[in-house]
Amino acid sequence: MNISVEDLRDIKFLKYYRLVRKWAAKTNGITESDLELLIYLDALERFTINDFKEGTYIYTWDKHRWSRFKKNGWVVVWRSADRKSGKHNIYAVSLKTKMLITRMYRILLGKEDLPTSRVNVFYENKTYTDKVMNKAMDDMLKDKDR
Repeated sequence: MNISVEDLRDIKFLKYYRLVRKWAAKTNGITESDLELLIYLDALERFTINDFKEGTYIYTWDKHRWSRFKKNGWVVVWRSADRKSGKHNIYAVSLKTKMLITRMYRILLGKEDLPTSRVNVFYENKTYTDKVMNKAMDDMLKDKDR
């Protein structure tokens, strides 16, 4: 499948990226930096701990991020270390991560709507940000219907 830049511009792929990113992070209990790093790692397909460290340079420092990714099932061991041959662990993002990223793409492409029901993480309007996000979600849905 060969999608041109013009095709992506026509569907306004990035117009609601910030909203979708905030929704995905808040829904899954991770930071936006965590989410973007997971997107980076997903693009690598397989990676080492050093690849992870290199990927973190452009994000805010969080010394617990790696252990949190493994503990919460965002990253899994793809191939275990072998001490005899000196090979290190090779990691991959989990199915959970792949499903989240795929869902984000589907929402950004207009193939799926952001949830607007009571399960919506911004539904309760507890903060000003929640109210702004709900308004942006409404705008996104109206924009899709046009």
